[in-house]
Amino acid sequence: MATAREIMHAGATCVGEDESMLTAARMMRDLDVGSLPICGNDDRLKGMITDRDIVMRCCAEKRDPADVTASEMANGMLYWVTADDDMAGVLAMMEEHQVRRMPVIDQHRLVGMICESDLARNVTDEQLAHFVGRVSSRA
Repeated sequence: MATAREIMHAGATCVGEDESMLTAARMMRDLDVGSLPICGNDDRLKGMITDRDIVMRCCAEKRDPADVTASEMANGMLYWVTADDDMAGVLAMMEEHQVRRMPVIDQHRLVGMICESDLARNVTDEQLAHFVGRVSSRA
C-alpha cells in the first residue's frame, strides 16, 4: 500500500506565523490554493489557515487582514500524518477529523500536503466515495 510520501504534493508553501492574513490571502491567490500551512519561526508546523478562515474570522469580524497575523488564526486542533503512514491510516485520519487537506510531516518538518485530488489518484472509487461522504457530512 502507498505511503503518504508517495501520494503527497511535496514542498508545501507555508505562510509564516508572523505574516498577515493579507499576505496569506495573496499567497493563496498566487498559488491557486484554498489553504496554507502556518509555519513558525522554528520551521515547524503551527496550524492551517483556509480562505474561509480569512473571510469568516477576519473580514466578517471587521478586522483588518493586514493587521491580523497567521499565528492569531492558528487555533483549534492541528492534525497531520507522517510521511511513512500508509494510505489506510491517511484516509482514516482525514475521515475521522473531517479534513480535506492533510499536512505530511517528516522528522518534525512539513514535507508536503495531501488533498482530495491526491486521494482520487490513489484510492479506489469506493474508498473515495466513502471519504467524500464522511468529510461532507459535517453536522
